[in-house]
Amino acid sequence: MSKIDDETTKVAVPVSVPVPARAKLPSVKRIGGWHAIGPIVIFLAILAVVAILTPAFIGGGGLAIIASSSAPILLLALGQAMVLNVGSIDLSNAAIGLLGAILLALTLGPVAGLSPLIVLLATTAFGAVNGLILAYAQVPSFALTLGTLGIFQAVALVASGRTTVYVSSNGEGVHSLYESGIANVPMTFWMGVLLAVALWVLLRYTRVGRGMTAIGKNESAAIFSAVRTRSLKVLAFALSGFAAGLAGIAIIAQAGSASPTGLGSDLLLPAIAAALIGGTSISGGVVNPLTVIFGALTVALVPIATTAVGIDAQAQSLVYGAVIIAVVALTMSRNKSSIVK
Repeated sequence: MSKIDDETTKVAVPVSVPVPARAKLPSVKRIGGWHAIGPIVIFLAILAVVAILTPAFIGGGGLAIIASSSAPILLLALGQAMVLNVGSIDLSNAAIGLLGAILLALTLGPVAGLSPLIVLLATTAFGAVNGLILAYAQVPSFALTLGTLGIFQAVALVASGRTTVYVSSNGEGVHSLYESGIANVPMTFWMGVLLAVALWVLLRYTRVGRGMTAIGKNESAAIFSAVRTRSLKVLAFALSGFAAGLAGIAIIAQAGSASPTGLGSDLLLPAIAAALIGGTSISGGVVNPLTVIFGALTVALVPIATTAVGIDAQAQSLVYGAVIIAVVALTMSRNKSSIVK
């Protein structure tokens, strides 16, 4: 047989190539477990520390105090969570809430019962404008809301005349939200609980809610699936503005006044911390409004816990910042194909 015949009769023999073992998914399970029970575990752990170190506080109605003080934080955190869910962030919602409180204090006297409705419409519109600029001008949410944060703060200063604005009349209905309640907990907190339940139903059982979550998980895939990404982003920011308006009402119900530097002027960092501690993913697509309730309670408990363990009250911002870093590190989804920005 010729050399050519030998070459043509050769048969390729398959070579076995070792296949790498499938990558383990402990991080996925860990993250899933965190979002399910982590917020509750953190709250109960800090509460246990406070109960051990200051039992008189817990026995003297401390839980009701924590719930009442967490109401504005909870409302702002719920709005923040809806924006985070679509992969954005709203740095202006606390300023919108404070502006809403000032507008409420100014208008309760002249228009009485219509004032809360007007304020809610105004703050919802403020949030929607943020969403419209984001969706149609393609301005990154961080830069956009950092700019509108300054705008709303300036408007609050002008509207208040740089001083505290007190409710002059017709404030009984709003004050009753703080003075009355269930289980010694003011209605301002239960208002946040009702909003959390409504948002949970929206996200879990409606096409709109599922579309918002899809944007946060993978916006490109959502676009190819015919999800109306622009309108849903506007809706997310509008809901943030609406929740900020409710927070403004809660501030007036509790304090009876509003000031650019008073109650509510420093709620941005606590609200973001509450949303993240409540299981909301900073990268989008993961949120449970019901666990955000425990995130807000935890943030309201932090000043009490830091005092109980001997940390100076001035270090609370340091604690909030450390908590945000730790929670983001725990909830951040990481794989070889992802890029951390």
